Amino acid sequence: MKLRKRDTHYHTYADYLTWSATYGDEVIDGTAYVREPPSPSPSHQGMVVELSRQIANALKGKPCRVFVAPFDVRLPKPTEEDGQIDTVVQPDVFIVCDLQKIDARGVRGAPDWLAEVLSPGTTNHDKRVKLPVYERAGVREVWLIDPIDRALTHYRLEGGRYGRGTRLELKGKTPITAVSDVTIDWGEVLAEISAVTQS
Repeated sequence: MKLRKRDTHYHTYADYLTWSATYGDEVIDGTAYVREPPSPSPSHQGMVVELSRQIANALKGKPCRVFVAPFDVRLPKPTEEDGQIDTVVQPDVFIVCDLQKIDARGVRGAPDWLAEVLSPGTTNHDKRVKLPVYERAGVREVWLIDPIDRALTHYRLEGGRYGRGTRLELKGKTPITAVSDVTIDWGEVLAEISAVTQS
């Protein structure tokens, strides 16, 4: 899975609606990015599914909701109308607790927590392009998960900034600090990855 710039034009959400047709297309600060084949790997998808399963179970009876890509998240600047928004992303897994942000087009505004599952073709994009956008938009917690190195880099918004991030091994259990009572069991995640890659 690899990302490339679509062209050199400035794009808005209105433009995006006319050409986006595949999983993973995004617009960031007016620059359009499109994903090239192949589709995400079995280990990537296995991790996304297991993360979302654990989170959905933990959120039963709570007002928060978990979503997975493809699902548009519009990140407007304070005065932008929908058509003028120049940043639309598709995080792999994310939680929204303010349900008023959810509409027929997806989500408008920052999720409370999100995770990007890294792959060789998207790692630099997720770290260098998307992470600053998440910081600016006010996403309270971001996880960048590397399934190859079995590591998580954890960012928490403090004073409007993320700082350097904390690197953890994918072992034991890790709580999502931005949303209460949600903890990820990495043993179950890694077992799912093993199951889908060995089948």
